[in-house]
Amino acid sequence: MLSPARARAALFALALGGFCIGTTEFATMGMLPEIATDLGAPIPTAGHAITAYALGVVVGAPTIAVLAARMDRRRLLLLLMSAFVVGNVLSAAAASMGMLVAFRFLAGLPHGVFFGVGAVMGVAVVGIERRGRAVAAMMAGLTIACAVGVPLTSVVGDTVGWRWSFVGVAVLGLVTLGALWAWTPALPVATGTTPRTEIAALRNRRMWIAFGAGAIGFGGMFAVYSYVKPLLTEVTGLSIGLVPLVLALYGIGMTIGTVVGGRLADRSVLGTVIGSMVATIVVLVTIALVGSSPVPAVLALVMLGVTSQVLGLSLQTRLMDVSPAAPSLGAALCHSALNLGNAAGAFTGGLVIAGGMGYLAPAWVGAGLTAMGLVVVLAAGRGAPPSFAGSAASAPTGAEEAARDLTPELSSR
Repeated sequence: MLSPARARAALFALALGGFCIGTTEFATMGMLPEIATDLGAPIPTAGHAITAYALGVVVGAPTIAVLAARMDRRRLLLLLMSAFVVGNVLSAAAASMGMLVAFRFLAGLPHGVFFGVGAVMGVAVVGIERRGRAVAAMMAGLTIACAVGVPLTSVVGDTVGWRWSFVGVAVLGLVTLGALWAWTPALPVATGTTPRTEIAALRNRRMWIAFGAGAIGFGGMFAVYSYVKPLLTEVTGLSIGLVPLVLALYGIGMTIGTVVGGRLADRSVLGTVIGSMVATIVVLVTIALVGSSPVPAVLALVMLGVTSQVLGLSLQTRLMDVSPAAPSLGAALCHSALNLGNAAGAFTGGLVIAGGMGYLAPAWVGAGLTAMGLVVVLAAGRGAPPSFAGSAASAPTGAEEAARDLTPELSSR
């Protein structure tokens, strides 16, 4: 039985983990010129570190979720955060671009599983009837990271060096590790859960269609955001000291998108996916057209934060709607899809920059990627989610069983 105070503390620990992971995911984008200069590489080549982190998420999420299917969820969270700390310490010590790319891949491995398992833990802590609160706590940490953590790492990178930004994230990861140890409860997996049952939950064509649409469509935002610092300083003409402010405004836009996206998705998940994709395409084209003018460019970037977050939330909800009830794996795959979009956007954006097309060209590439995702949604994404009644997915999940054991006091309030 958890007291209300202990439940709130556990949610705070999970949100702090979301803040750490969100900060390290986006920090590289705000320090790309400094990293490139220090390691003697062109900026597009330095962008491979962003791609490597995203690929680490894509590979790590399903792999670790399956291999750790029988592990207590609390123990798994502690191991994931420990790996997160090690990955960031190694990144700070990288002596070459090749080493940094490898270490960013390692740092990305725990990302998706942490969010997936964290969501399961959060549901167990607050109860099934308050599962939205658990997901909101994780997402709050992520959006606050974009509004606060990423600008701070940019400032640190400008003043004392990019390596210290990764050190700072690692220290915060240690704080999170202590909070998880102190406040989250033991959480055994559901009876009968094995790697085989997790893999069996992937037999769903509609889930893979949603996964593909998310992986392609969400890449549009990352094609621009991965290179936002050189875009702002070399094309828009802003001083480097204003970049953290713009990054903070972008994070505020994401926070607004979190609120708006949740309400819109409650009305129509698929409609929100389609509408946010169209809106993101419009914003990306606007950036390509007005990116050289400071005020319109900044406003467009803030709007990109809004539309991309609405898109991300609605895509995640869509994936959960059409996924079997393998909670850790299903939630982790959501982040695999979005980070595959991260990798695709950073890579294709870097290609056009390396080809001499300038820092506005990724906006056109991004609009094309999101348009491709929209085509996938329109062509194959319609229709009701499949029913899993009578299947293994209809059995209680580990979170549901634990919630009944952990939260009788909370559910009776």
